Amino acid sequence: MHALIIGGGFGGIASALRFKAKGYDVTLIDRCPQLGGRAQAFERNGFRHDAGPTVITASFLFEELFALFGETFSDHVSLVPLTPWYRFYFADGDHFDYGGTLEETLAEIRRIEPADCERYLQLLDHSKRIFKVGFTELSATPFDSFLFMVKQIPRLIGLQSYKTVWQLVSHYLKNDKLRQAFSIQPLLVGGNPFDTTSIYCLIHYLERAYGVQFAMGGTQAIVSALEKLMLRQGIEIQLNQTVERLLVEADTVKGVVLEGGQTIEADVVVSNADPAYLYQHMLEPKKQSFFTRLKIKKSQYSMGLFVLYFGTTRTYPSIAHHTIWMGERYQELLADIFNRKILSEDFSLYLHRPTATDKSFAPDGCDSFYVLCPVPNLQGGQDWSVEGPALRDRIVLALEKTVLPELSSVITEDFFMTPKDFEHDYLSEHGAGFSISPIFTQSAWFRFHNRAESLKNLYLVGAGTHPGAGLPGVISSAKVVDALIPKVTPT
Repeated sequence: MHALIIGGGFGGIASALRFKAKGYDVTLIDRCPQLGGRAQAFERNGFRHDAGPTVITASFLFEELFALFGETFSDHVSLVPLTPWYRFYFADGDHFDYGGTLEETLAEIRRIEPADCERYLQLLDHSKRIFKVGFTELSATPFDSFLFMVKQIPRLIGLQSYKTVWQLVSHYLKNDKLRQAFSIQPLLVGGNPFDTTSIYCLIHYLERAYGVQFAMGGTQAIVSALEKLMLRQGIEIQLNQTVERLLVEADTVKGVVLEGGQTIEADVVVSNADPAYLYQHMLEPKKQSFFTRLKIKKSQYSMGLFVLYFGTTRTYPSIAHHTIWMGERYQELLADIFNRKILSEDFSLYLHRPTATDKSFAPDGCDSFYVLCPVPNLQGGQDWSVEGPALRDRIVLALEKTVLPELSSVITEDFFMTPKDFEHDYLSEHGAGFSISPIFTQSAWFRFHNRAESLKNLYLVGAGTHPGAGLPGVISSAKVVDALIPKVTPT
């Protein structure tokens, strides 16, 4: 039995390994020059950058993949804990260090708002209850049955999943800065805290239970270790290959046709491509179910991402590994990005300084950075050939005035990606950074199903499918498919 995987992001890699462990012959195809999907790695004159995810919060998911073949993840990748996990820098110059031990977090909360210490513990307890249901029980469970979804409604209501992340956090915490700090997590998976279901508050307990870690060598070190594991297991990997369309006979997927016209047949096809792109561009409309077409038509997409990569010819030892740089506006800025699709003059930023932990990311005496700025996706109609350079300059100036003095005179080897690049490089619909957004009506059964609705032998993994975006989500999506496919019995 031959399984063909479209896309070498973490969802595709995890699927390839799980199918191999079940006895399939596996081929993985990706259009990029290296595996990892959005977790590409760039290097410019000695400065290295993880292009995508940098936060590791559920390392046990990687451990599971190596354990399938009797190997140990820690033999191949070195993870180190971060303290703090994130440093929040506010517009008034105040800061909040989040992470480390519970006592360290409570001490920081007490410094800002003593009354919120007990309330934070209550929020953490609520998060633990959500985690037990939303992650432990349901993240690897197929949601392609509406009846199964209906059966979960009482528990989801009991956990107040009808509330948004902002509403749940605000129910417990009263200080506005702390409300912002503890509600930004949906942005890490493409959601607006004011619209995203509070199911995503499970991230608080996930971080507390398993910590926030960094892979020495960067996230690409994990990709490299997984690639070597696949090769050791005999998985075929084809890079720089783009799938043009699915090969369909009647209602059964039989393989794919590549852009060059080559046909690859398979008994099972797993797509790690953006589901909206897959259904609209790799499949004839008449092969789609009514619900699939309706889902595509009604879908709301995550924000776009502007990512500026750069080095500096000096170091900034006071800058934490992860800094969340908050602008003056919060709710209104997010409304501009997600709802009005406006590129505002102001912004909030995620600043990554890997050299705080791993000096190999930059030459001696230098630092490596990337800064991620949430922006409207391509539905906003911005001309990124014009807006990109202008936004780059505004970000550099803002950082120079606040946390990175002299930046304009020491910045080097800088370049950036815009939503237009996400559309081109990753075939992301509307250049969205995380496929469809994680609002309640696009979660669980309402998200793109892991088993195609109208076609046999087609399965979907990745950010646009259940359980959602982020490394834990996309790796868990492969576990969902694993639960749907049979083991191959040797002949």
